[in-house]
Amino acid sequence: MKFRLSTGFAAALCLMLASCYPYEENPQRNKANQATQKPTAEQTRLKQEQDLKKTKEEELKKSQETAGGPLADSPRETSTPPGNTPPPVEPKRTDYAFANKVPGKDGFVFSPYNNKVVDVRDIPSGTLVQDPTYPAAEKKFFRVP
Repeated sequence: MKFRLSTGFAAALCLMLASCYPYEENPQRNKANQATQKPTAEQTRLKQEQDLKKTKEEELKKSQETAGGPLADSPRETSTPPGNTPPPVEPKRTDYAFANKVPGKDGFVFSPYNNKVVDVRDIPSGTLVQDPTYPAAEKKFFRVP
């Protein structure tokens, strides 16, 4: 008797859960509509702008590689005199966080990223150190106080 009651209860529970699951009435029709949709004018304009930006970046890279020489593949938009080259672009300088000292323990600091204790004995103050608690792929750096 108990077995039949528990089986019936489990079946009713499964039916109730299945009734809550969203069901697409005609998934074939929805896939067909998505495949035949054409991009809107706004989407095509954005795509053209992205393509234009990519080509300009490629032209800039080629011109930097040839050190201001004429480009054979693509025409220049503006001509600059040979003496006036634009200044080189400086790489972005990232300021790194400083670690906090562990009170009462010389040579140990708290990592600024996860507050775990890191051993920095024999490393001078202000040195940039990679956080050993993170994998090398993440490359979290901090400065020794």
